[in-house]
Amino acid sequence: MFQGLNVFKAAHAMATHAGERQALVAQNIANADTPGYKARDMHSFAQVFDGEAASGMRASRAGHLNAQDGSSGRPSFESESPTDPNGNSVSVELEMMKGVEIKREHDRALAIYKSALTVLRTSLGRA
Repeated sequence: MFQGLNVFKAAHAMATHAGERQALVAQNIANADTPGYKARDMHSFAQVFDGEAASGMRASRAGHLNAQDGSSGRPSFESESPTDPNGNSVSVELEMMKGVEIKREHDRALAIYKSALTVLRTSLGRA
């Protein structure tokens, strides 16, 4: 009866995407002084969900397609940020702003999950 509740799957996917994108932002900040490092980012969840950022193929398990190292398989790309004289393209200010955006996305996913759980509990008479 309760198999395949899409709202829970969507909230889980949104939270997972936010966590993976936050890891990329943290990696960018950690390498802010590394000569030649190119900042990486992922498409927003809305773009991925709408299919705008689709690469034509999807990973079906952890080691499939782009996920040879055990990562999610979601493609990342190099940001189009201008580079410093040492070849580094990380802007700490921009990465901090991305971090705030990602936190909001993660909080939104948790709010959707909690709201759907409350509706489910209410429908079962366990509110």
